[in-house]
Amino acid sequence: MEAAIQTRGILSLPAKPIGARRSLLHPSHGLKHRLFSSKPRTPPALSLSFKKAQSFEPTISISHKERSHEFICKAEADGGALLNEGDTAAVVPSPKIFGVEVTTLKKIIPLGLMFFCILFNYTILRDTKDVLVVTAKGSSAEIIPFLKTWVNLPMAIGFMLLYTKLSNVLSKKALFYTVIIPFIIYFGAFGFVMYPLSNYIHPEALADKLLAALGPRFMGPLAILRIWSFCLFYVMAELWGSVVISVLFWGFANQITTVDEAKKFYPLFGLGANVALIFSGRTVKYFSNLRKNLGPGVDGWAVSLKAMMSIVVGMGLAICFLYWWVNRYVPLPTRSLKKKNKPKMGTMESLKFLVSSPYIRDLATLVVAYGISINLVEVTWKSKLKAQFPSPNDYSAFMGDFSTCTGIATFTMMLLSQYVFDKYGWGVAAKITPTVLLLTGVAFFSLILFGGPFAPLVAKLGMTPLLAAVYVGALQNIFSKSAKYSLFDPCKEMAYIPLDEDTKVKGKAAIDVVCNPLGKSGGALIQQFMILSFGSLANSTPYLGMILLVIVTAWLAAAKSLEGQFNALRSEEELEKEMERASSVKIPVVSQEEGGNGSLGESTSSWPEKSAPTNI
Repeated sequence: MEAAIQTRGILSLPAKPIGARRSLLHPSHGLKHRLFSSKPRTPPALSLSFKKAQSFEPTISISHKERSHEFICKAEADGGALLNEGDTAAVVPSPKIFGVEVTTLKKIIPLGLMFFCILFNYTILRDTKDVLVVTAKGSSAEIIPFLKTWVNLPMAIGFMLLYTKLSNVLSKKALFYTVIIPFIIYFGAFGFVMYPLSNYIHPEALADKLLAALGPRFMGPLAILRIWSFCLFYVMAELWGSVVISVLFWGFANQITTVDEAKKFYPLFGLGANVALIFSGRTVKYFSNLRKNLGPGVDGWAVSLKAMMSIVVGMGLAICFLYWWVNRYVPLPTRSLKKKNKPKMGTMESLKFLVSSPYIRDLATLVVAYGISINLVEVTWKSKLKAQFPSPNDYSAFMGDFSTCTGIATFTMMLLSQYVFDKYGWGVAAKITPTVLLLTGVAFFSLILFGGPFAPLVAKLGMTPLLAAVYVGALQNIFSKSAKYSLFDPCKEMAYIPLDEDTKVKGKAAIDVVCNPLGKSGGALIQQFMILSFGSLANSTPYLGMILLVIVTAWLAAAKSLEGQFNALRSEEELEKEMERASSVKIPVVSQEEGGNGSLGESTSSWPEKSAPTNI
């Protein structure tokens, strides 16, 4: 018995029982430090509590019920020895590589590789879809506004409704595979089955009859019917960008990363992704030039298409493997539990909820504004591009060079983006992209409008006015897209992180799948209206410039509004996480009861930041 009492712990008793009460009421300095340190170590077998009072004056005492020596010795042996061990044992730090925790690297490296594969595929698909629909017989760049408005947008809305429904019945893993596998199957089938049979499945005779009956002004809509399989490829390639990149990848990244990790690493994701952009651009150009080495009568573009679609399928399977590995071996971060207990909502309830949220509306404004702004410039540029490069292989080779330059510019911007986030914060980073797009768009439209005075200068440089317009439009797209990839996309994805899971999943589906093509379709509708009103795209260019100014102004206003809401939500989430962390810590204090007797209890409260002086 005496040997047990000699055990040191939170309730140390001397060998003589007479002095036990005096020793307990006047604990040593070491005991005070263990009891009232800012970060107490709580023994699992002994938990103590204090009464909530106006003045915080804990004292140590033992109730009459629990005064037996056997209870005290048991408490000392179970709890005290654990504290003494904790006094000397240091907290083992997490292993780090290059100053980054290994757990974080297990998330960031696979995410970077996934982004590399996804964007590698998107570059190939984006360049290929333009070549197919713009250079096809009976089609031109004028098909793009009609295609984005009347085909791409309805399919995007249908996918969003289907995705919202599936998100309520499938797990996140099953939802990911259910969405991405049909893309992989389709692109493989297009390269090896649908394109070789395009001459048999395209109703060209019917399209010719309708064109003769309706007139040339319906050439754009009729081209959709004429080359329907190419248009379907165009839509699937667009959906790859909005669904796989925006919804699947960024949704998964937001699920497994924290805001602090996102600020540090989201801009760096683009470094690996834009290395993919550079290599994929070289890949497109390499396969586009295969025609030069093929014999006569061989369809060089068909050979190139099969090779590129094989790469797309291989990269798609690599994406699935990386997703499986992260889910298998990487732990999820802790989130605020309060935000996860939201009731399930149906499709219409989800849409009403998203529309009623100012936060989601501001995010939607950013995405729609970008789509309209870039589309106002891009279609005009692609019409000039087809005039300069009418051959599919030449057009595709130029787009390969364009993608490589975009990758290099974006890589450089990525290196600067982390400095922008650290130095100036989310708000400034979100406003850079609209500013860059406005300035470069004005330069492009100015060259189109006032090309005459620049003609002698362009001739001295060895270029025709058409080629100069192609290069200036390419520079505009390069700078705009590099700003989007390096700053706009990370800002948009960071804005989703503080949201609750239900709003995050359905909000991303609504914004990224619907608002993205809605912005592009909005720009296409504006162009269609201008062409019908003023006779041509060139005549409507001054008005398009004015519309661009209005759209960018609304974009900047939405970014400013979203900045305040984002900071408020993040502060709220941090506060809730601190409260949950504090509530899970049991504090070893004994309450002071009337009459001088206390009782051993249990508390999940945290120490107040300011308390009255303790009297012991």
